[in-house]
Amino acid sequence: VDKGVPRHGYEVLSEGENIGFVTTGYYSPSLKKNIGLALVDSEYGDIGTTLFIKVRKRILEARVINKKFYNKKYKK
Repeated sequence: VDKGVPRHGYEVLSEGENIGFVTTGYYSPSLKKNIGLALVDSEYGDIGTTLFIKVRKRILEARVINKKFYNKKYKK
């Protein structure tokens, strides 16, 4: 949600408490957004949940979404 690229190892927070960590993150040219994957405690994994990622000295807002980032326009 917020600008900033989440990187491997960054803390994922909820209400100031560490609940997981980023496994990978990067800028997606096709989505024109920063995206990341993280491992978090299962109680925080519901789609739509707002979480926070500690990126250096900043706290960025993030949201849990369906892992399918886009709908492909072709069939296999």
